[in-house]
Amino acid sequence: MLKITHSSIFVLDQDEALDFYVGKLGLEVNADVDMGFMRWLTVSVPGQPDREILLERPGAPAHDDATAEQIRELVTKGATGFALGLTTDDCRKTYETLKAKGVEFTEEPTERFYGVDCGLRDPFGNHIRLVQPAPGPITAPDPAQLAQG
Repeated sequence: MLKITHSSIFVLDQDEALDFYVGKLGLEVNADVDMGFMRWLTVSVPGQPDREILLERPGAPAHDDATAEQIRELVTKGATGFALGLTTDDCRKTYETLKAKGVEFTEEPTERFYGVDCGLRDPFGNHIRLVQPAPGPITAPDPAQLAQG
């Protein structure tokens, strides 16, 4: 293996996903291809076209109707877990900028041992983390300290 090139996030509406991931988060469209049986829609962080995120609608050809419906329900509940992690130079400033654009945050910027971190959701329920990494080597605290919150 050389590197990760693609990952996917389930979205319920690809046009709404474009508005969020490109219009609000500032990612760039890498590919938008009507393949007949599906729309291949990927976005990337500006300047990183070799790391694509597929904004994938549940359904054919990968899923039958029943499975696609189950996936839509899980996404809507926010039950698919961590979907995407992004870094920034200034978490608090990015938080304020995105909040002004109407992005829904689940957690405000918080100091952590690995940097400043906050949580947000896309319009479908996917969990996204935004991190301003701490400088230098990171030393994780004792697990007992983490358990205390």
